[in-house]
Amino acid sequence: MTPEAWTNWPSREALSRAGRTDARRWLNGGIRALVLGALLWSTFSERPVVGWGVVAAVAAVLLTGFLAWCFHRTTLRNDLWSSVGLLVLLMGGAVGARHGGFEIPATVLWCGCAVVAMERLPLIAALPVTLAALGGFTAYNQDSWVTITITTAGLLLGGYVLRLAAEARGNAQRLLAQERAALAAEAESAALVERARIARDIHDVLAHSLSAQLVHLEAARLRIEREPRGPFRDQILERVVAARSMAREGLAETRQALSALRGEMTPLGDYLRELAAMDGAEVVIGGEPRPLPAEASQTVRRVVQEALTNVRKHAPGARVLIRLTYGADEVTLDVRNSGGKGAAPAGLGSSGSGYGLLGMKERAELLGGTLEAGPGGPEDPDEKGFNVRLRVPA
Repeated sequence: MTPEAWTNWPSREALSRAGRTDARRWLNGGIRALVLGALLWSTFSERPVVGWGVVAAVAAVLLTGFLAWCFHRTTLRNDLWSSVGLLVLLMGGAVGARHGGFEIPATVLWCGCAVVAMERLPLIAALPVTLAALGGFTAYNQDSWVTITITTAGLLLGGYVLRLAAEARGNAQRLLAQERAALAAEAESAALVERARIARDIHDVLAHSLSAQLVHLEAARLRIEREPRGPFRDQILERVVAARSMAREGLAETRQALSALRGEMTPLGDYLRELAAMDGAEVVIGGEPRPLPAEASQTVRRVVQEALTNVRKHAPGARVLIRLTYGADEVTLDVRNSGGKGAAPAGLGSSGSGYGLLGMKERAELLGGTLEAGPGGPEDPDEKGFNVRLRVPA
């Protein structure tokens, strides 16, 4: 046996009740109730107890149960001196019970202290405590030396067997946890591989197509600008410029989606500032920024995109404030505009991603969040403009 085996505590899995089935929990509870009932019965049947003696006897049994519970908790914390001290108190209670004429409760306490010390303490402390408990049991026992020897040896061996059984259960729990972690890592790895494949397909098809459209639209814009000014030329140029802007935004959103699929999204605050810079919006970050789950982060990004698209369509020229607040267990996004100052470009009012307020609300509800949208600000409903507020757990 190695030196560490003498000084190490049993594992936390072995000391705790983790991994026990419901049937075993019921069995353990039944055994405890049976032992408590036997103690109470033996206390009152072994010798007459009347008057305040009944109260004292019941209090002693309850105190014993409380000290045993405290011993269980201190061993979970690997607090050696407190654990040994509690066992010394219990053995002292056994001596008091024996001098008071209660032989059966005293015997149960000595034997119980011997067994739990072997089961739950480091061996270097368990052996002296167990020998002390068995010594008290031997000193007050009137049976033959053969019976006492067999009983003490059986208790010593039983405590060690319980220790080995608890360690085996703890090892099984650790192996099970490791297997579950390995399966989760394998599933996550497979998901990342599949997401990377999807990202490559999107990049090869959609991103290349949008990049080619941008090149052709830029060439068309330069070619149209060389034509003589006129109503028709200006209208065509306006449409081409709007189409180029939408293609650029679509390419930026596609790149964001690809980064999300690869797990390489830029920090949310940086993304909001980049997005706001294109529209002249203001960004305010409240609370302590922290990384968000991918679903929550993606929802915030999509809601901001849709809200800014709606501002461009329905309130061009409006002053826009984007406020992101990190709470204890949620994030809150407010996108508020102060009201438009002009008409939207021709055709822009009917354009867009098709996501819409309804889609934003459904996406938030899938995550257990809420989305509110309507005229006014979050504090003043009569304020001019429009406000979108998103709350998602994160």
